[in-house]
Amino acid sequence: AAGLAIANRMDAQARGMNVAIRNANDGISLAQTAEGALGKVTDMMQRMRELAVQAANASNTSTDRTSLNAEFTQLAAEVDRTLLSTRFNGQAILAGSAGGLQFQIGANNAATDQLMVTTTNMATAATITAVTTATTAVITGTTAANANLMITALDTAIDTINSERATYGAVQNRFEAVIANLQISAENQTAAKSRIVDADFAKETAALTRAQILQQAGTAMLAQANSAPQGVLALLRG
Repeated sequence: AAGLAIANRMDAQARGMNVAIRNANDGISLAQTAEGALGKVTDMMQRMRELAVQAANASNTSTDRTSLNAEFTQLAAEVDRTLLSTRFNGQAILAGSAGGLQFQIGANNAATDQLMVTTTNMATAATITAVTTATTAVITGTTAANANLMITALDTAIDTINSERATYGAVQNRFEAVIANLQISAENQTAAKSRIVDADFAKETAALTRAQILQQAGTAMLAQANSAPQGVLALLRG
């Protein structure tokens, strides 16, 4: 009974670890989704910076800057939309609930069985809204002043995006390490459980075999005892 109880506890741990492995794989998928979206945002911001640099040139007229601003504002709107709409399993991961993401990466309820990923709500970050807000994110004007401001603002925004991408990249690496450790632990738990169960099975099999042998021996002795009087009677008759 004691062996069975231990084996059941080990089985529960191994099963929990296997679920935690799936959780960690989900974490990797989430991080990859976020990092991919941020990569697209970076590309758009780089194009916005090109437009701002072009608009900052003194040879441009107000009309020229207005034309350049048309593409600039469309890109700014798409950056905002991407940050707001990027989801994983229905949850916003760059806006809304973003900020703290807790993953269950162990079989139990200990603090070490959870992994908290601290992220930035990119849709509301001041460095991002500085280049996405329609009323301020412009490169128009009779001079290059607005365009120059946007160059600086975009450099800061791109740095913010790069930092967040680095966070998600580091998270992916950590999840991969977690999975490798969980796989080893789950295999060891399963092996230990098997040794206990196999040992109990061997013991019970030996006990059953012994009981069967004793039963067969008893039956044979009883048969011999019953046949003895018959032999005596046969001799007397002879």
